[in-house]
Amino acid sequence: MQIQKSFKGQSPYGKLYLVATPIGNLDDMTFRAIQTLKEVDCIAAEDTRNTGLLLKHFDIPTKQISFHEHNAKEKIPDLIGFLKAGQSIAQVSDAGLPSISDPGHDLVKVAIEEEIAVVTVPGASAGISALIASGLAPQPHIFYGFLPRKSGQQKQFFDLKKDYPETQIFYESPHRVADTLENMLAVYGDRSVVLVRELTKIYEEYQRGKISELLESIAETPLKGECLLIVEGASQDVEEKDDEDLFLEIQARIQQGMKKNQAIKEVAKLYQWNKSQLYAAYHDWEEKQFND
Repeated sequence: MQIQKSFKGQSPYGKLYLVATPIGNLDDMTFRAIQTLKEVDCIAAEDTRNTGLLLKHFDIPTKQISFHEHNAKEKIPDLIGFLKAGQSIAQVSDAGLPSISDPGHDLVKVAIEEEIAVVTVPGASAGISALIASGLAPQPHIFYGFLPRKSGQQKQFFDLKKDYPETQIFYESPHRVADTLENMLAVYGDRSVVLVRELTKIYEEYQRGKISELLESIAETPLKGECLLIVEGASQDVEEKDDEDLFLEIQARIQQGMKKNQAIKEVAKLYQWNKSQLYAAYHDWEEKQFND
């Protein structure tokens, strides 16, 4: 059990600030983010060149330390030592919230283990910003970030997620969006999807429609810029199934590599069963299959 008092607690250590940066439009930088970057002792940046442009724009003189996926392992001990010496660090990614698609999470874990305060300085987030304007249900939702690149792995991923009722959020490169939508169409069927391009920038664009419609649009006009995909969750219409069918569905998910508890949890949620009751019923059925 650990309790962090971010501002009222007494600690000889510095603080690790996770500072959001704009995802395109520099006017989205917050007053607090600017002030924090000015006051910390150094900034751990994913790309010092990109962050340097941001610092120059807002006249922030704080020194930078390069911190990215390729040097994280060697840099984390140095950064932790810096914090334990009483110095504060702001960690930033190239755009949006740190720790989402960069090595920030590894630094956060070690900082917490060392009882160093980790403080969020909130701001722009591409996934949530796109979701609330997409027109698809904003809650519940699941954020997945970047998808597997290989077609087979992608289809396998979609197969595990196809029955999820939550709206799903993905990041994708513009040159891979068409292939991704083809794989999604093959597994999910022709669901509603929103393609968001160049969020917060002058060429910001939302393409809303069925997966097949977006594929036609992309074929006519190739995509440029940073892209997100917001995908409708599985239908909430509950299909009536016999107990045996439910048990076989759980078994199929386990055979695909899913842990038993997770498989039962997903099937229970999908068919509106009590998870504990389904677990007990499946356990009895499993034992019967073994004994027979």
